[in-house]
This record gives sequence, structure tokens and C-alpha cells, in this order.
Amino acid sequence: MSCPECATLFRPNRPVSVRSEIVQSFALDLSCQKMCVESDGCEIEGCSSSDEVHTLSGSMSPALKSSPDLHPCKPGQKFRAALLRCRSPLVAAGILSFGNVLNYMDRYTVAGVLLDIQKHFNVGDSGAGLLQTVFICSFMIAAPIFGYLGDRFNRKIILSSGIFFWSIVTLLSSFITKDYYWLLVLSRCLVGIGESSYSSISPTIIGDLFTNNKRTVMLSVFYLAIPLGSGLGYILGSIAKDAGGHWYWALRVSPMFGLTAGILILIFVPEPKRGSADHIAECIKTRTSWLCDMKTLAKNRSYVFSSLASAAVSFATGAFGIWIPQYLVRAQVVQKTAVSCTYQPCSSKDSLIFGAITCVTGLLGVVIGAVTTRLCRQKTERADPLVCAVSMLGSAIFICLIFVVAKKSIVGAYICIFIGETLLFLNWAITADILMYVVIPTRRATAVAFQGFTSHLLGDAGSPYLIGLISDALQESYTTSALWQFLSLGYALMLCPFVIVLGGIFFLATALFFLDDRDKAEKQ
Repeated sequence: MSCPECATLFRPNRPVSVRSEIVQSFALDLSCQKMCVESDGCEIEGCSSSDEVHTLSGSMSPALKSSPDLHPCKPGQKFRAALLRCRSPLVAAGILSFGNVLNYMDRYTVAGVLLDIQKHFNVGDSGAGLLQTVFICSFMIAAPIFGYLGDRFNRKIILSSGIFFWSIVTLLSSFITKDYYWLLVLSRCLVGIGESSYSSISPTIIGDLFTNNKRTVMLSVFYLAIPLGSGLGYILGSIAKDAGGHWYWALRVSPMFGLTAGILILIFVPEPKRGSADHIAECIKTRTSWLCDMKTLAKNRSYVFSSLASAAVSFATGAFGIWIPQYLVRAQVVQKTAVSCTYQPCSSKDSLIFGAITCVTGLLGVVIGAVTTRLCRQKTERADPLVCAVSMLGSAIFICLIFVVAKKSIVGAYICIFIGETLLFLNWAITADILMYVVIPTRRATAVAFQGFTSHLLGDAGSPYLIGLISDALQESYTTSALWQFLSLGYALMLCPFVIVLGGIFFLATALFFLDDRDKAEKQ
């Protein structure tokens, strides 16, 4: 580029992010013009000889003007061109976020009808917690495998296949009879494998479609699906159960949405080159081995500490998602404002309220987290891990208060849940953004997958079962009165605030090494 305008726009003292935006804008203009003559040499309706490409040195269109060789598009070619126009980064991010909502909605639909499942199959707290534990165990074991595949093969094919798989298995599990509880446990194991493919790979596509602050915003929207989908899972499960008169119906709604999402991904989500948003796609000549990737990630201190902090978040959210509605039901029995459920269907009020709170706090947490981080970046470059650390430590305080006030006031418990969850959900998108900063694009799917493996292994893979096991052990040691059922579950859940504090400490450790690891990734 020798023109004076180019020399001005790309002068060395201009920030890299600004130069990147200029290049992206220029490339987008050219790609849009290319679409006008793309379909087998025909001219798409809406393109004319007056269309111009606005370049850095002015406007030009001689190479793209209508010529006698072009002919009007046939209907099929127009449809193909329309699909190409719809395959924009924003549309792709929206579809991927919708799929993530469904992922978590299916995951917590079971939690919304857990009491009914316990009564139907006649299982205790530890048996009920096993449903979530086997799901997470299969999820985390499959994650590194899908991370390896996602760094090397077509990602949207893997995503859509995973969605189709878990949707079909979930639908079939709704027909299991009461004599085959082990089959329900096995089905949740298979669903975990299907959902693992989605969670491991989809963030990397967004990472290759956007950069800088746009990527932060899009990842915030994507990770908003975690609390939003979880809350909708409770709500959907409760409403479907009440409408159908049986908990089976809770498992027959989300698969329909899942199949729709899989089709949308196949049609509208592009497969961007790895590193294209960071403008390194053409620089990638060779691909490192999986073992080399793992060794490099193990030496990345920011990645290791943020993964451990993510595990602490997963431990708490996994335990809360399963047991908090149950805990609040038992609190109301102690207060004599409700009676124990002995016949199906059981009351869904607490699951509905908890689901609604989770949706709202998820929205608030992700938005507040994104805005706070953006503002704090103006003050310090370590803003991302520091915001996460402060939110975790604040969340632990209010979660402790839940178990103090629940015996006397359900409203007070809900207020503490609201504040505690908002602070806890603050860090979902920020943690993903930290990973994008400190890991190069060709390792991101592996990094996301292994972070998911670690967070589930040390977090929600065991927390629901562990909490149920402690609760059962305390009940057996003393008495099975309604008061002790309530207290034993509360004592077991008190483990969560201590784990959350530990997560806050890990985020503080991440802040110490964040700048060094980010600079290393940029140099690579």
C-alpha cells in the first residue's frame, strides 16, 4: 500500500485494534460486493453498476460493474445468495447462544422435577444427586476428545451432531418405567456426551468471528445462556409437568428445540478459519500435536489458575442447581407453611421461583460483569481477573446468609439467593475472555475443553452427589424428623461458600500472571 491515505491510516503509532478494524471493514466491503456476482456468474437482484466499494483511497467499482457476461439469477441461485447474506457473524453468534440456552435448559429440566423423580423411583438424596453426577462425569471425560476434534475438523458438523444426539436420547429417556432407574442414570450419561461437544467447541467459533470488545460482548451473550438456560430448565420442567400431569413431559419439550437448533447451525453458522479474527489464519503453516498443546497450557499460569477458579464456581452452581429448591421446600415444612410431598405431582412453586431468579440474576450478572470489566480496563489491565475475584468473595457472604435466614424467612432467603447468584454469575463470560486473551487461536478448542474437564472434575461432577451423601449421612446419624432433614441439607450446602472463597483466591492468583501470559500469546 503506497497511497498517502494508506500511509496515514496504517501509521505505526495508530493502535493495533484500530488498524484491525480498518482491515476488517475493508475486507467486509469487498466480500459484500463479491456476493453480487458469486452465484455461477449471475447478477443478484439488488446489485447494479452503480454499486461501489468504498476503499481507503476513495471509491471504486470498475471490476465489479455489470457486464454482458452476467445474466439474471435463477430462483435457486437467489435462495443460495440469500442464505449467504444471512450467514453473518451476528446471526451465527445468536444461533450458537440459542443452542447454549438449550444445552443448559435440558441439563436443569431434571432438577426442576427432581422431587417427583425421587418419589417415582423411590430413591434418596444421594441417588437423586447421582443423576447430575453421571451427567457431568461423562461430560468432562468427553470434553478433551471434542476439544482435540474441534481444533482439527469441521466444528459446526460436530456441534450439530452433538445436539441431535442428546435431543434424541433425552426424548427416549422420558419413556423409562419405574423399575429401570439405572436406565435413566445411563441416559443422563449419554446426554452428557452430546452436550460436551457443544460446550467445548462453540465458544471457539465466536472467538474466530469477533475480536477485542466485540468478542467480549458476544461471549457475554453466549455465556448468558448458562443462567438463563438453567432457569428456563426449572420453569419448563415445572410447567410441562403440571400441563401433562406427569414428570415425563418435562423431558419431551427441550428435544424439539434441540433438533431445530441443530438444523439452524448446519444452515446458517459459517466455519471460519481458525485465527481469522486475529488476522493470523494465513500465518498458520503447521499444527502442533495434542501433547505439545497440553504441555503449553500446563505452563500457562493464568489459564491454570482461572480453570481452578472456574471449578469452584461449577462446584457451587452444580450443588445449588440441584438442592436449593429442595432446601427451600424443607424450610417451608419446618415453618409449617407447607406439607411434605407424599403423592405425585409435587408442588412446583419453589422450582418456578428459583428458575425465574436464576434467569434474572444471570442476565444482571453477565451484563454487570461486561460493563464493569470494560470500565475497569481503563484503570488497570488486570481488570478481568480482579473483577472475578471481588465478585466471588462478595457472593460467598450472601450465600452464607441463605442458611442463616431460611429457617425464619423464605423471602429473606430468596433475597440472599438473588444477590449471591448475581455476583457468582458475574464471572462466566469474563473467564472465557481471559482464556481468549492468554491462549492462541489454534489451541482454544483444546483449552476450552480441558478447562471444562477440570472445572467439572473438581466441581459439579461430584458436588451434587457429595452434598446428598453428607445430607443422608447426617440424617442417619440422628433422626429423620422434618427439622433435621432441613438442617442436614443446610449443613451439607454450607460447604459451598468455602469453595467459592477458594475460587476468589485463584482469580487473584490469575491477576498476578495475566499480563505476562497475554503478552506471550500475542507474540506467538
